Amino acid sequence: MKKVGIVIVNYDTQEATTALLKSLENLKTKDFEIEKIVVDNGSEKPFDFPQKSDITLIRLEENTGFSGGFNTGIRKAFESGTDYVLILNSDTTVDPDLIIELKKVLDSDEKVGAVVPKIYFAKGHEFHKEKYEKKDLGKVIWYAGGFIDWANVRSVHRGVDEVDHGQYDEIEKVEFATGCCVLFKKETLEKVGLFDGKYFLYYEDADLSVRIKKAGFSIYYAPHAFLYHLNASSSGGAGRGNELQDYFITRNQMIFGFSYATFKAKFALTRQAFSLLFNGRPEQKKAIRDFYSGKFGKGTFFNK
Repeated sequence: MKKVGIVIVNYDTQEATTALLKSLENLKTKDFEIEKIVVDNGSEKPFDFPQKSDITLIRLEENTGFSGGFNTGIRKAFESGTDYVLILNSDTTVDPDLIIELKKVLDSDEKVGAVVPKIYFAKGHEFHKEKYEKKDLGKVIWYAGGFIDWANVRSVHRGVDEVDHGQYDEIEKVEFATGCCVLFKKETLEKVGLFDGKYFLYYEDADLSVRIKKAGFSIYYAPHAFLYHLNASSSGGAGRGNELQDYFITRNQMIFGFSYATFKAKFALTRQAFSLLFNGRPEQKKAIRDFYSGKFGKGTFFNK
């Protein structure tokens, strides 16, 4: 029987991770078994799940970021003989048919290397919840496939903030697989490699998406697979979270852009970098200095 390894990274998200694990108890399986792996990624308070008899818990004493945490869990899944790997953000809850629907598309062709679901904002966690009718809360799209805006060197979520009326209900190829939830074939990751540790946080999913496509695989969107996302619950709070985004998004956009973008886009990034170096916020300035100094991974963000 085939095995799906479900990998979750917990970073001081005890409540959200617990809710996710409880939702996983309702997952339906069909001709496959699942293994749940939780990587506790240097949380200040170690993760504790009372009903963890069916969970493999890996405790890391240091925060290794999105890339490091998920890579640890994926390697453990490989050791356990998994045939597929499902990565899940800790601040999500899943529909019971999630894996069945994702796997149906993933198994449809040997060239399909990864599949992503439709992702909704969790009810009440929409960016602009005041603009929606009450009946639409819980049906607002966070991601319905994605692409890379190469002119501006950023990943884009299709359908974000739109109420779902079935407008994105076709199975189709996409360019960008959000790291919030992806089902991979083991062979894909064995050929392409795991997340690049240079990024630590942000853009690592865009980087892996590009490498998957360059290796000759396709990424597909499966609209009948879905889950709910609380959105950025582990970023560290409003103030600290904004500093974290300023640093890692700024630096990692440079890493990603200079790895894959056109000469024109790289030139625009260089102009932007010099503008931020003199006029940006403190963490943006630091991010640009670190990029040109080759300080990747954690960089100097945590050097306070």
